[in-house]
Amino acid sequence: MKDYLLRAVREALRSLHYSPTDIIFDKPKLAAHGDLTTNVAMMLAKSPGKNTDEARMLTHPREIAEAIVRSLHLDPLRIASVEIAGPGFINFRFAPAAVVEEAKKILCEGKNFGRTNAGKEIKTNVEWVSANPTGPLHSGHGRQVILGAAISNLLEWSGYNVTREYYFNNAGNQMRKLGESIYARYRQLLGDGYSFPEEGYQGEYIREIAEEIFREKGDSLRETDPEREYCRKRGEEWCFASIRKTLSRLGVRHDVFYNEDSLYTSGKIAEVIEEFRKRDLAYEHEGAVWLRATALGLDQDRVIVKSTGEPTYRLPDIAYHREKFRRGFELVVDIFGADHIATIPDVLAGVKALGFNTDNVKVIIHQMVSFVAGDEVVKMSKRSAKVYTLDDLIDEVGADAVHYFFVMRSANTHLEFDIALAKEQSEKNPVYYLQYAHARIASILRFAQEQGIALADSNLFLSAFTPEFVKEKEEIDLLKLLLDFPDIVESCAASYEPHRLTTYLREVAEAFHRFYHERRVVSGDKHLMLARLALCIMAKTVIANGCSILGVSAPEKM
Repeated sequence: MKDYLLRAVREALRSLHYSPTDIIFDKPKLAAHGDLTTNVAMMLAKSPGKNTDEARMLTHPREIAEAIVRSLHLDPLRIASVEIAGPGFINFRFAPAAVVEEAKKILCEGKNFGRTNAGKEIKTNVEWVSANPTGPLHSGHGRQVILGAAISNLLEWSGYNVTREYYFNNAGNQMRKLGESIYARYRQLLGDGYSFPEEGYQGEYIREIAEEIFREKGDSLRETDPEREYCRKRGEEWCFASIRKTLSRLGVRHDVFYNEDSLYTSGKIAEVIEEFRKRDLAYEHEGAVWLRATALGLDQDRVIVKSTGEPTYRLPDIAYHREKFRRGFELVVDIFGADHIATIPDVLAGVKALGFNTDNVKVIIHQMVSFVAGDEVVKMSKRSAKVYTLDDLIDEVGADAVHYFFVMRSANTHLEFDIALAKEQSEKNPVYYLQYAHARIASILRFAQEQGIALADSNLFLSAFTPEFVKEKEEIDLLKLLLDFPDIVESCAASYEPHRLTTYLREVAEAFHRFYHERRVVSGDKHLMLARLALCIMAKTVIANGCSILGVSAPEKM
């Protein structure tokens, strides 16, 4: 319907000799204002490009809107009415029969309904989680885990060629502290009264790793692991196995685990430093290597290699992003927590200085999350003895609630995760309410099948789905909402905002319940029953497809 109106309005503008302009259709905030609206008349009033005397005479947006409406040639079987509102909005209302006909594609496309080719197979890298392997994923990591998974799914549904990537950061000071912490617990198991490092990791998992090493190595590491390398390596393996197991529990997958060490062993870090030197963007001062960031528009120069010879976090990140572009990615999506916000301009400036277009890097910053359980705020530090892990959260509220609750709010706002609400089995719980709608539809369809209706016969439903039998307000309202699904998916992908999909799916569930309470589905009128069963199948399809994008299951029974 939007494409049809776009062609019609373009043709009207051509007939008025207006220069080409972008035409945007939106859904009005109030249903009373129609199904689609455009502000094209107001945009034209602000712009030049009035190529005829007639067009130049029209100066007020409302006058332009009236001229456009007079020039429109619309099929009354598709568009029921056109109205001009306010300063010059043009509002369109669909003919119910056209809505019914359009909705048949939901039945035809089924599990693929909502997929588009908006992304045109653009080669896209989405990198997220990338937590250092220094412990299990704590519950705070969950927001990024779920946000990245949902964004990847949205992009894929919108026609992007998506590679899901995890940057495996197994170098640096945090990994050394991990090795020292494990070694200290190992020595304590030997009865050596060994002191624990002041900033070490104190979680129970450290003791568990140390116990495994003790069982395998006895006291042989007391003098043979002075650099704590064996303990560090075993800790890294244990922690990363734990991380991958947790991701697997949530159904979150990555195609690539990119190892930070490879940037050093392959010489990529050295290459970047040399490239900066060639461009007179790197210099030495007091034994350290500095990036001449002021030449790149930043407020001050940045250290990229410390006087100790250890690179700062900026350097490997710049090298890593260079490799993403070298690997042929046309769009790079990075998902970081708010604690990374200060480093991003440095990294992007460095990548741009190497000759790459950072306009193709989309950085999504998500704010922190807090957890409440009754009146208690749950803490989650990897360095404390008590850690509320992401596995603990999954155990407590279930994987579906974890997926849904973490994307219920915009990424750029603080999220308070209500554990009690996530566990509640009532319509107050948004994920339960959505799944209940799907299960209710499944129950209706099972009952119809028991009455002898062949649910697999799509032609049976297509032939019954006609304006004669689908005409009630609740039915048409639900259909219009279901037909919004492809646009919702596409716009959520374009804005990287999965929280808008959760809002839409709740609206679908609410609209279905209104229809169900007002209109009997299984009845003695077989044609009417088939038409309403078809509508149920359509609603079930959209809910299931939306849940699939969010990583939430769509149960047949509850």
